[in-house]
Amino acid sequence: SSGINAEYGEVLKQKIVDKKEDSTYRTFRVLSRDAGNAPFAAARTDNSDSETVSVWCSNDYLGMSSHPEVTGAVIETIEKHGVGAGGTRSIAGTSHYHVNLENRLASLHGMEAGLVFTSCYVANDTALQTLARQLDAEIYSDAGNHASMIAGINNSRQPKFVFRHNDVGHLEELLQRGDPTRLKIIAFESVYSMTGTMSPISEICDVARKYNAITFVDEVHAVGLYGETGGGLAEEQGIAHKIDVVSGTLGKAYGLVGGYIASSDALVDVVRSYGSGLIFTTSIPPSTAAGAFASINVLAGSEGRELRTRHRAAYSLLRKKLLDNGLPVLECPSHIVPVHVGDPHKATRCMEILLQEYRIYVQAINYPTVPRGSELLRFVATPYHSPEMMDYLMMALTDVWERLDLPKFS
Repeated sequence: SSGINAEYGEVLKQKIVDKKEDSTYRTFRVLSRDAGNAPFAAARTDNSDSETVSVWCSNDYLGMSSHPEVTGAVIETIEKHGVGAGGTRSIAGTSHYHVNLENRLASLHGMEAGLVFTSCYVANDTALQTLARQLDAEIYSDAGNHASMIAGINNSRQPKFVFRHNDVGHLEELLQRGDPTRLKIIAFESVYSMTGTMSPISEICDVARKYNAITFVDEVHAVGLYGETGGGLAEEQGIAHKIDVVSGTLGKAYGLVGGYIASSDALVDVVRSYGSGLIFTTSIPPSTAAGAFASINVLAGSEGRELRTRHRAAYSLLRKKLLDNGLPVLECPSHIVPVHVGDPHKATRCMEILLQEYRIYVQAINYPTVPRGSELLRFVATPYHSPEMMDYLMMALTDVWERLDLPKFS
């Protein structure tokens, strides 16, 4: 019979059993989002036929994946150039759409150059390991950094130092202990995707200058959502000029797929020339680049500012309603609204009850995405989540909290 050797198969099966027993096994919910009716989707909630559910955890924060200017740009480009790029960036895979997008990303962040990747996981992994190697640099990493940044740092095989989350004092302590003859990279995020915390960007940049380090800032959960033109948290705080390298995504607020970095001409050219994650993979389709270009322009203008205002009103209202109902919302200033559960089995059960009985989809976040004991439900309110939908969610959550005997705020 075909298949893997039985001895290997048994080892692999046991690995899955272990994941299921500690509630860290990941189930992919099959959703068909309704492009004309956000935030609703068709989903199979059990063994029954598909039913309409409201989605409370999508990273399509502003609904740009179905914006007519974005979809129009994608369709027009597909009709002209087909659905694929045709090759890697260096072999037939670079179009004027890619070049225009990279120039637009550079201008968005006030940088000299931009570089587009197939995802921001690839962008972070490739850029960090390439820079650390080529600069022969030490890397200083925030303890809360995304897996993609950790991968790049580890893959560089350069000396690394992890500072406590958002702790500038601890960062400086580590820098003081570092090799004064080595170049240094400080890697951190602006908005942390699970806890919703925001980093002290300006303070970290000031410490970086003091120790002759460069900063690498992941703005994945901020681009499109913060700043006058959607340039991210650094733009909103008026400190974009302090950052040396920024990474971002086209797959969240901008509604498509892909990632990028923006920095100086020299730095981007080094990543372009040495980064295997860019050199040896097919580039994003021209249609994706065209759609991203359109999305960036929409969110940089008056419509984008109006969407950001509505978005802020929505997540602020959701946070208030959760607090008013005594639910344990983690304190954070961003658009991400995490509700603490603290038990992997109960977090998973919360998700299942909400989906099966209330047709509400929110993803339980368990280890290793968050530390054990920090399991949570991560809510995202978009401009399209109404107050009435929030009231229905409060009713459902109150019921689930009582049934599972979960603690509430007094």
